[in-house]
Amino acid sequence: MESTAASILTRAVAKDKQEHYTEALILYQEGLQILFNSISETKDVNKKKYFREKAEEYMKRAEGIKKLIHEKKSLGQYREQMRIEAGSIGHGYASLFGRFLDDRVTHIHIEDPYIRAYHQCLNLVRLCELGVQKCPTLSRVSLLTTKDPDDYKNQENRLDELKKSLAIKLIKFDVTYSGTLHDRKIVLSNGWVVKIGRGLDYFKAPEGKFVLGVCDLELRVCLETTVDIFHTSHIREIP
Repeated sequence: MESTAASILTRAVAKDKQEHYTEALILYQEGLQILFNSISETKDVNKKKYFREKAEEYMKRAEGIKKLIHEKKSLGQYREQMRIEAGSIGHGYASLFGRFLDDRVTHIHIEDPYIRAYHQCLNLVRLCELGVQKCPTLSRVSLLTTKDPDDYKNQENRLDELKKSLAIKLIKFDVTYSGTLHDRKIVLSNGWVVKIGRGLDYFKAPEGKFVLGVCDLELRVCLETTVDIFHTSHIREIP
């Protein structure tokens, strides 16, 4: 348990130094919880004293980060940028922006010109699944994409099937097509905006049908891309 806490808190410090504050905050909180458990379970007085001192140190930094994020969000100045390296793993949708999905998200808006092919539509389903799990007040998902000039009928059928599935959860799904769309972004009604250079399709195809990463995107090998995360307090109504 102690080594687990140390590993997580070490990662938190690394993210902190990289100014990936939202990631660092989650890691500090996770590591601190494990550290608190260690304090309550250990009988060694010296260990208890050491763990409490470290916990106070990390708690102070976590509170500082929380305050920093709040201040920058209030000023509309919060920014994070990260690069996903080619061949890396551990960058599934839950890790990438799951921390921004909460009970204040009623609407998720996706702009991605390539929600066309089977695997691209499946990526959209995965994002919707994550939204349904993490956003109890989610009532709308909207997609702006482009028509597949070679296979529009199948594209339409896939998206229509997703629409019917979301409707069972009382979530409205809207699709709008553009002939000029290029940029990719995900806009959440709680103010967070995530721009992924490659859109949702930043994973390499798995090398088989029964290999790690086929089902769990956290284990899927990634392509190189850049992710920009920022917050705006000016979102009133997403298109």
